[in-house]
Amino acid sequence: MKLQDATVFITGANRGLGLAFARHALEHGARKVYGAARDASSIRLPGVVPVALDVTDPAQVAAAARDCGDVTMVVNNAGIASFGNLLVADSIAATQRMMETNVYGLLRVSQAFAPVLAAKGGGALLNVLSIASWLSGPMLAAYAVSKAAAWSATNGLRNDLRAQGTQVLGMHVGFIDT
Repeated sequence: MKLQDATVFITGANRGLGLAFARHALEHGARKVYGAARDASSIRLPGVVPVALDVTDPAQVAAAARDCGDVTMVVNNAGIASFGNLLVADSIAATQRMMETNVYGLLRVSQAFAPVLAAKGGGALLNVLSIASWLSGPMLAAYAVSKAAAWSATNGLRNDLRAQGTQVLGMHVGFIDT
């Protein structure tokens, strides 16, 4: 999918990789860039339309899809990580928090925007994943569980959205210096 004249919706666009995606989209001719974050005031990049969005809140996700009905590309970038192995006392609670954001948030946004993308001829959906989708280590084990699930969800979404012409991509990244 080309960025020229695209209307891009980026979750977690207030810092790090999400902010870099927003800059890149603007630099490559995107018609409009929506930057979504829990705190919309944290979106400060000129040219980006701030959107208040907590991907764990179904009502906010539905409102974002309703209010941003011109989107042709969605970047599911919002995510959280915590350190620790799977046997520490709070590992289940930590895993649940990461699953809620990294998997269910990705699915909520994808489901909400699928009809928007269909109405625009298919568009594209980019899910930011991790090399932890394939490899687990003791310091990011729960995170790896969530990213492996997100990778599987990406493959399922690719199958589900193929008929409407939506290109679904997974971007597996390592540590990023943004």
